[in-house]
Amino acid sequence: MGNQHQLSAVCPPPAAPSRGVMIASYLLMACTLLLVMWQKLLPGLLCACLGFLLTRGLASILSLIDRRPPGPTPDRWAQVTAATLVSIAPLIWLAIALTHSRGYLTDIPHQYKELLDYLANTVLELRQKLPAELGTMLPQGAAEIQQTIATYLATKAGSLASAGKAWLGGLLHAYMGLLIGALAAVRPRIAPRAPLTQALQRRVMLLGEAFRQIVAAQFWIALFNTSLTAIFLLFILPALDMALPYTPALIMLTFVAGLIPIVGNLFCNVVLTIVGLSVSPVAAAVCLGFLILIHKAEYVINAKVVGQRTHMAVWELLTVMFVAESVFGPAGLVAAPLFYAYLKKELEASRLV
Repeated sequence: MGNQHQLSAVCPPPAAPSRGVMIASYLLMACTLLLVMWQKLLPGLLCACLGFLLTRGLASILSLIDRRPPGPTPDRWAQVTAATLVSIAPLIWLAIALTHSRGYLTDIPHQYKELLDYLANTVLELRQKLPAELGTMLPQGAAEIQQTIATYLATKAGSLASAGKAWLGGLLHAYMGLLIGALAAVRPRIAPRAPLTQALQRRVMLLGEAFRQIVAAQFWIALFNTSLTAIFLLFILPALDMALPYTPALIMLTFVAGLIPIVGNLFCNVVLTIVGLSVSPVAAAVCLGFLILIHKAEYVINAKVVGQRTHMAVWELLTVMFVAESVFGPAGLVAAPLFYAYLKKELEASRLV
């Protein structure tokens, strides 16, 4: 008892953060989130949260499989194994995807020629049906169409290069965020003693809780989108004699990418449309029409499901999503549910709402 009393005197319990410390933590958190949006670091932030949750969840599963005596935290080997798996899984997936897509990539020139021939035939039919004044404004054949496309791409070369650089930077930020989240999940758990550290930890915990709730809601949204996409790919397209190749892989991709709000659905739209284009332009148009319909419906579905999980009204979330999109573009549309859910939790914790 005497030793415990001496230890408590030497290391007193941490005091509650003062009002100034709390205000400083709020300002630091707000500035960090704004910096994330302005510097286009949202993929890194989302993947850091995702890597943290995946590592913690996988470590708990591995600890249960090991069947060792339960402890307050998963065993160290389970944490390290989980972090390693989360870190290398994207690299393995990328290697497998590149291996299986090699044949598809080599077939692109042939598909490009078929597309040009199809466009040329369509243009010739239009030239015959339209008045002579309008018909002369259309290209005369595949060679002229190809020249028009090449000229357009040449004028947009700078924009295309910038877009490619932005996508590559986003992927690198996402992977670095995943590594940071995995490493943060396996760090030694030491209770913070400095007041500002305590306050910032509370801010991060509320942000992580909001992210976890949104991911849980996004799971059901992804499941809904995947079910509709499976019906479309397995039944509707074959009935129209436009079955797509790699249907099982496309269905799995729809579910995995659907776990990412908004952007995941857009990514699936691009992939499915390109695969549909490999079958026929009509199949690509049908896929694009179906996916646009799903994308528009996801606005209301996302607001409804996420709102129920995070105790937000549908009109609130829709308003925040539209405002954030107008300010920050597509990134704002993705960040709006997470940031608003975090803000709502902060207000509820302070008993202001």
